[in-house]
Amino acid sequence: MLKDELSFNNYNVIVDGIVTWIIHPAQAKKEFTLVSGLKLGKHTLELFKRTEWAMGKTWFYQFELDKDAKVLPPPPVKKRKMEFFGNSISCGYADEDTTGKDRGTSPYENGYLSYAALTARHFNAEFYNTSKSGIGITVSWFPLIMSEMYDRLDATDPNSKWDFSKYKPDVVVISLFQNDSWIVNLPNNDQFKARFGTTTPTAQFITKAYADFVRSVRGKYPEAHIICILGSMDATKPGSPWPGYIDKAVASLNDKNILTHFIPYKNTNGHPSVKEQQAMADDLIGFMEKNIVW
Repeated sequence: MLKDELSFNNYNVIVDGIVTWIIHPAQAKKEFTLVSGLKLGKHTLELFKRTEWAMGKTWFYQFELDKDAKVLPPPPVKKRKMEFFGNSISCGYADEDTTGKDRGTSPYENGYLSYAALTARHFNAEFYNTSKSGIGITVSWFPLIMSEMYDRLDATDPNSKWDFSKYKPDVVVISLFQNDSWIVNLPNNDQFKARFGTTTPTAQFITKAYADFVRSVRGKYPEAHIICILGSMDATKPGSPWPGYIDKAVASLNDKNILTHFIPYKNTNGHPSVKEQQAMADDLIGFMEKNIVW
C-alpha cells in the first residue's frame, strides 16, 4: 500500500532479480498487487525507485501477504558497498526518452539503468545514490549545492541529518561539475548571482571548492576508495578545463586512495541514453577492475 506526494514517482517491481513491471503510486492510498501466481518456494521481491527526490515523497504503509506465505529472513548482507554523489547523469535523467527531446519528467527517468546502478549491480554491491539533477559543487540550477545536500536524510529539510555511521561504503564515486561548467559562464543566471555576485569564479576557487567537498566526504568515510569521475557530457569534451580542475584538486589532497577517471565525451545531444549509460558503466567498471582491490 502506497501513497505519493505528487504522483510523479515510478517504481520497478523486481521479482527474483527480474524487473516485471512498473508501478505509479497515486496521491491517495492505493494497494498494488506486486506479484501473484508464484511457484511454492523462496522468492525475492524488491521495489526500486526509478525517480529522484525532486519528484516528491512516497509513503509506504504495509505489505500484505497471502495466507500461505511468510516473510523469510533477509539474504546475507552484500559484501561490497558503493555510494554515488552525482547529478542528473547519475539519476538516469531522460535515459528512456527515445525521441531526442531530452525530457527529464518521470516517465523518462530510470535510475535503475543509470551507469551508477549498473556499475553497482555488476559488482553485486549494495548501492546508495545521493544525486540530484542540476546540482553542482560551486553552483546549481537551483538554490542548493552538493555540500549542502549530501548529509541530509530528507533532501528537502536542512535540519534532517543522515547518520553516516549507518552505512560505510567501500567505494565512493563522485560525479560532479557538469552543471558548474555551464553556470559559471552565465553571469545573468540567478544562481550565479546568488553564489558569485558579479565576479566569475577563478580556476583556483573552483579547484578549492572541489577539494573541500572531497575532503568532507573523506572525513565521513575514512577507509573508502574514492573515485572522482566526470563524463560523458560536454564537461569532458576536448579542450574542457574541468577534468584538469578535478586532477589538480585531487592532487592537492595527497591521498593515494582518491583517484580520478574521465569518461570520454559522448558527442551526442542531451543526457546519456540507456545505451550511453551502459557505455559509461562499462568504462567505469573497467577502470575499477584495474585500480580497486576490495
